[in-house]
Amino acid sequence: MHVKHRKEYMAQSLSKPDSLYELGKLYSDRGDFFLAIDKLKEAATFYLSDKNLASYLKSANLLLRLYAETNQQDEIFKMKETLQDLVIKEGVELSSRTYYTLALCASYKGQQEVALDYLQKSLTLALSTDNKEDICYAIYGTAAIYRLLGKYQEALKEIYNLQIFFQVLDLPELKTSTLILNAMILREMKRFDEAIQILWQAHDLIKSQKAMWMHIYMLGIMGQTYLRMGEKDMARMYLTLAHRSIDPKNLVRFAGEIEKELQLLGDDGQKDFDIVFDLEKHTVVEKKLGQIDFKNQFILLDLLRLFIQNQGQVYSKEYLVEHVWKQQYDPTVHDNKIYVTIKRLRKMIEPDYEKPKYIFRAKNGYFMNKSARIHMESRGGEV
Repeated sequence: MHVKHRKEYMAQSLSKPDSLYELGKLYSDRGDFFLAIDKLKEAATFYLSDKNLASYLKSANLLLRLYAETNQQDEIFKMKETLQDLVIKEGVELSSRTYYTLALCASYKGQQEVALDYLQKSLTLALSTDNKEDICYAIYGTAAIYRLLGKYQEALKEIYNLQIFFQVLDLPELKTSTLILNAMILREMKRFDEAIQILWQAHDLIKSQKAMWMHIYMLGIMGQTYLRMGEKDMARMYLTLAHRSIDPKNLVRFAGEIEKELQLLGDDGQKDFDIVFDLEKHTVVEKKLGQIDFKNQFILLDLLRLFIQNQGQVYSKEYLVEHVWKQQYDPTVHDNKIYVTIKRLRKMIEPDYEKPKYIFRAKNGYFMNKSARIHMESRGGEV
């Protein structure tokens, strides 16, 4: 069963608040943050009324991350007030996860020393109850705060401790977040090659988790890392991929970061390519002509895709007929059809039809100019 459908099925079989949480988590994974927030807030309300603090905190932790990403500072403040009210007015016991959630609130408000104090209390309580999952979250939070405070060696020591736990605990999302955090720390220590290597490890985990927003986030971090390395072309490529994939209405904070990085590069990145072919959206952008409308021109689109997937490879007329038109080659029928179709395609994509720069004719067929700068992408990223 597809991951999305499986999650939806699971949500239907759960209690109402748990179902709302799972739907919120699903929306969050695919990057629909405002839809996620609505479901998670509703779930949190149910959990509070049922006095289910553990589940409330689980919802609260995810909500805080989404509030931070969508720049809703007022909501972060309200959540901190709610937590403090629970402790003071309701007499709720301060658990490890409660302290962790308070630490998130403080950190998102820029109060890193306060956050570190909360996390130390969180870790102490988690150790006293031998709750290994809470121990991991407290350690991860501590490493993240140390990074924000510029205490990189201390942060790496915490990450080393986490890696020991990950050998026996299955916490894939936290493991992915830890890898990205580790890479960011190494990047700031100018250990760029190590940072890139770890980001690729995170990429492999993200693929198995099907979390679209995490994939976009990883692309952006990769681009930022290459930029700090001085590898401007690589930086521009990854930042452009992130920028083209990102939904600025949801990933408000990160979209702003990516735009600033691209501005530093002094270009929007797309200009580095002669042609950008989006496999998912079936769109083609040519550097000078802009977006080209291939509406209902399926043969032309398939022909272009074939040419650019293997630049420089010569495709015979027989091959083109069999793989694009799905017909048996007959020179009396198809030679003229191929000539006319190639002519139509050139008129669509060539800035100067009289001086073609993309599709060339060889003795035994046609091919895409190998020196043309072509970029193909899909929802999963660069092809």
